[in-house]
Amino acid sequence: MTYDRKAMEAELRRDEGEVLHAYKDSEGYLTLGVGRLIDKRRGGGISPAESAVLLGNDMDAVEAELDLKLPWWRTLDAVRQRVLMNMAFNLGVPGLLKFRNTLKAVREARWEAAAAGMESSLWHRQVGARAHRLEAMMRTGNV
Repeated sequence: MTYDRKAMEAELRRDEGEVLHAYKDSEGYLTLGVGRLIDKRRGGGISPAESAVLLGNDMDAVEAELDLKLPWWRTLDAVRQRVLMNMAFNLGVPGLLKFRNTLKAVREARWEAAAAGMESSLWHRQVGARAHRLEAMMRTGNV
């Protein structure tokens, strides 16, 4: 005989609670969701499959926000879409929107000006190789 999975889930949600951000449990270990130990000190973490699900969900959310805030981004070639997506993933869409002149240059297909705007930013100094790679992609349209 197997147990009632739905009843078990309801009991765990009741007993563990559900917190949708990392928090310290009663013993001070990082936990999230329904009692999921993620603290490395106690052997916690997530699987590669779980990481892939989270990444997919996050990418979907960033795409939807870009569609809302910069609907023209879908008219770009695939490589430059990836540049904006990568920057939005890193900075958040509100952070990307602060690149007003750069985004204007992107929209106008002025790739050198767009890359130069990226290079002159604090973001460029903070992310190092990532910035160099994305700036080259913006300039050339190649990976």
